[in-house]
Amino acid sequence: MIQIKKFVFNPFQVNTYILYDETKACVIIDAACSDEEEARLSNFIDELGLKPTLLLCTHAHIDHVLGNAFVAKRYNLPLSAHEDGMMYLTDAPAYAASFGMHLSEVVEPSQLINDGDTLRFGNNSLKVLFAPGHANGSLCFYSKTDNFVVSGDVLFYQSIGRTDLPGGDYDVLKNSIWGKLFVLPDDTIVYPGHGPETTIGSEKISNPFVAIG
Repeated sequence: MIQIKKFVFNPFQVNTYILYDETKACVIIDAACSDEEEARLSNFIDELGLKPTLLLCTHAHIDHVLGNAFVAKRYNLPLSAHEDGMMYLTDAPAYAASFGMHLSEVVEPSQLINDGDTLRFGNNSLKVLFAPGHANGSLCFYSKTDNFVVSGDVLFYQSIGRTDLPGGDYDVLKNSIWGKLFVLPDDTIVYPGHGPETTIGSEKISNPFVAIG
């Protein structure tokens, strides 16, 4: 069974997730920790004796990638992400500075993943769902066995990712949500990139942006 630990990092309040099972293998999704927050992440991993095996990125907007270099170096992990998101990394340090955040090193994905891929760790696996519309290269990670999906900034509790940034498109995002997330079982738990958890069924009924009428 997959256990999930959520951290809320940086001024944008990004949800960073550590997924782990009984083997102690773990996955880090959206390492968003700033310099001052790195110890919170590493202390949790060290205290539980976890063994990081995957570093995943739902998308490459600046608020979601601040801790990638730290995690990649400390645990000798390649970054796994979709190739379409690499466009956001070119100006990432300058973009971070404009928000008063520090990003001295940008990690580019060396393991490219795409829709339908299966990512294995310990005794468990995650299915990759390609879901653009908020950002180029947006991915979600689904566990059928444990009935949850990490949705990044695709779907939130009673909201969706903004579509006014480069690569954003409301119609594309709506189709991603309807075609990739709303086809999951209604009781699937949604772990979003910001804010509280929700369920697929709840958002299908009451999300003001994409509810199925």
